[in-house]
Amino acid sequence: MSDLLPPPPGSGKGLLDRVEDSLLPLINLVFLLLMFFIVAGQMSEARLPELPPIAGQGGEQGPRADLMMAADGRLRVAGQSVEPANLGRVLPEPRPEEPLRLAAHRDVTMAELEALFRRLETVGHTDVLLLTEPQP
Repeated sequence: MSDLLPPPPGSGKGLLDRVEDSLLPLINLVFLLLMFFIVAGQMSEARLPELPPIAGQGGEQGPRADLMMAADGRLRVAGQSVEPANLGRVLPEPRPEEPLRLAAHRDVTMAELEALFRRLETVGHTDVLLLTEPQP
């Protein structure tokens, strides 16, 4: 009565023989998985691509913007200073599929930005994308 299950009729195998027979496929599967991960986990010799430089590591350039606002509130379009009253003449035509890109210096106050947004709205630019710079 030591067997958990009675042997199938005519097999003549005991419990240990039957357990051993059922463990063999499991051992084979574990071995194949081990071999797969050893081969798949090999380190490749290919180099990773170079990352672009971050601010403060040389190669620093300003953002590609349609309109830039300096810390003192001066506005620049395509590198040229412009008066707020002339924004409608020098900015590109408003396009619904592409918002106006505005780069503002980090020291610009929210009141100055709000005044600029109101001016831009009067000349037809209702969709503005504010470009930011990460903190160093």
